[in-house]
Amino acid sequence: MQTFQRKTAGRIAAVTLLMAACASPLAWLVSRENAEQEVVAFAQEESRRVLTVHSSVRLDGPKAAAQAQQAAQLLTGGLFEIAEIYSPDGHKLAESVTPEGHIVESQLPRHGTPRYRESSYESLPLPGGQWVLRVFVPLRESHSGPVTGYFEGVRIIPEWQRQQIRSDAFIVSLMVCLASLVCGAVIYPVVVHLAKENEHKAQQVLESHIAMMEALGRAIAKRDSDTGAHNYRVAWLAASTAHVLGLQGAAMQSLIAGSFLHDAGKIGIPDAILLKPGRLDEAEMAIMRTHVAQGEDIVTGAGWLDGARDVVGSHHEKWDGSGYPRGLSGQNIPLSARIFAVADVFDALSSRRPYKEPLPFEEVMAILQQGRGSHFDPLVLDTFSQLAPELHRQLQGLDEVATRKLMTDMVQRHFDILV
Repeated sequence: MQTFQRKTAGRIAAVTLLMAACASPLAWLVSRENAEQEVVAFAQEESRRVLTVHSSVRLDGPKAAAQAQQAAQLLTGGLFEIAEIYSPDGHKLAESVTPEGHIVESQLPRHGTPRYRESSYESLPLPGGQWVLRVFVPLRESHSGPVTGYFEGVRIIPEWQRQQIRSDAFIVSLMVCLASLVCGAVIYPVVVHLAKENEHKAQQVLESHIAMMEALGRAIAKRDSDTGAHNYRVAWLAASTAHVLGLQGAAMQSLIAGSFLHDAGKIGIPDAILLKPGRLDEAEMAIMRTHVAQGEDIVTGAGWLDGARDVVGSHHEKWDGSGYPRGLSGQNIPLSARIFAVADVFDALSSRRPYKEPLPFEEVMAILQQGRGSHFDPLVLDTFSQLAPELHRQLQGLDEVATRKLMTDMVQRHFDILV
């Protein structure tokens, strides 16, 4: 869980910082845009007010040019550096320019005859580092009346106002960044708490699945053995070998499940055949071999046990292709089944059954070597042979309870069960 918490904290922090990195510039732009619009709205409103007071909204009378010039002069020097007033047909009637306006006028882009119907503006950064706002206002005697002229003004944003806009934008972007970080900090404990609950429930489900797997495996094993220890031993032997061969994760889990349930199909084999002390005749052997197909039917569709099919369906296949039920050979046999085959034969020869006594360790290993390259995968057998003395020593004298404890430790490790 500690690893999960570290990963969760890292991911939430990364997402939070990414959100802040994206939101802060956006907040900056929005704030600057809003500040620009406030300046423009004030300039547009003030220009309308001055033009209205000086009767310069209607620009088609004999005094239109003089009134327009007076209004243009009033609008320059404080609010605008350049003020231009046009007649309804787009003819310039008046213009007033401050000394600062003369400096920037040549840097402004040219435009055609005004024909616009709505107020607008341009935000223009100039080469000298200055920032100007160019305002376009159609003049009307009433809000919905016809356009009676046009006013265009250029305002150089003073340094104090630029500083204020930057400061306001910075504060907004900082607030957005902090809000993102606070949200991440608040979300983190909620995510961890929900994850703990889900993990606890998942652990309960997993433990119940494993308990069911063990119970079914023990019930099957006791059909032809005094105890269910065979399944624990053979699963532990197979998992120990598979670990050295590099199996892990889902592949290891499937091997363990398949080891427990490898003989699931024997539940459908009559006792007279299953417990017969002597060799089976051909008819009896044909019946015995049906336990593979019956076992596959049992685990198929069981969800999390589907991975056990490789072992259940192929543990009687042989390296040279002489096994059953499909006659698979070599690497066409699933690796988990090849590993299990060695562990199963080793335990069968080493264990007491109702119809036989256990063989000595040296004799068991000699029999296994006889099947190298025919019955068994040479690589798997060689790996197992190196481990076998120590594995055999650890199993010596263990009853079913002790063997179950040995396998439980293995299950907990590979199924990530918390203890």
